[in-house]
Amino acid sequence: MADPRIIDVTLDERTIAWRSADIDQERRIAIFDLIEENHFAPQREHADGYAGPYRLRLETEDGRLGLHLHREDGSHLETLVLAMGRFRRPIRDYFTILDSYFEAIRAATPQAIETIDMARRGLHNDAAELLRGRLAGKIDVDFDTARRLFTLICVLHIRG
Repeated sequence: MADPRIIDVTLDERTIAWRSADIDQERRIAIFDLIEENHFAPQREHADGYAGPYRLRLETEDGRLGLHLHREDGSHLETLVLAMGRFRRPIRDYFTILDSYFEAIRAATPQAIETIDMARRGLHNDAAELLRGRLAGKIDVDFDTARRLFTLICVLHIRG
C-alpha cells in the first residue's frame, strides 16, 4: 500500500556552517513540520512496487541538489539531482530578507515586522512554486512540503 510521505530527513552536515541560532531554529522547525505533515510521492515506479514512506537525505555539491531517497528500512531507493542555478537568486534574496526579519524582531515596530514578514512569505511561496515546478514529473509534493524543503535547501547553502 502506498504511503507517500517523508518520515525522516537529514542534511549533509559537512556543507553547513551554522550562521546563527535563528537559522538553526528555522531548520529545526522546517524538519519538525515536514515530518509531521507532508506529501512526497516519487513518480518513478520501482520494480518491487515500493511507494513509501521515505527517508530523505539532502546534499549540495557543485551547484546541484541531491535528493537521496531511502526506503523506511534505510536501504537506498534512488537519487535525484537538480541543478540549482534557478534557485541562486531566490536563496540569496531569502537570506537577505530573513536577516532583515530577524533584525526587525529585535528592534522594529510591529507594523515594520509585519511588512517584512509579508515580503518574506511571498518570496518563500514563489520559491516553493519554483521547486514544485523543478520536481514535476519526478516527485509530486504539495505546497507546504515544497516550502519546508526550500527552507532546508537554503540551510544547505549557508557558507558562514
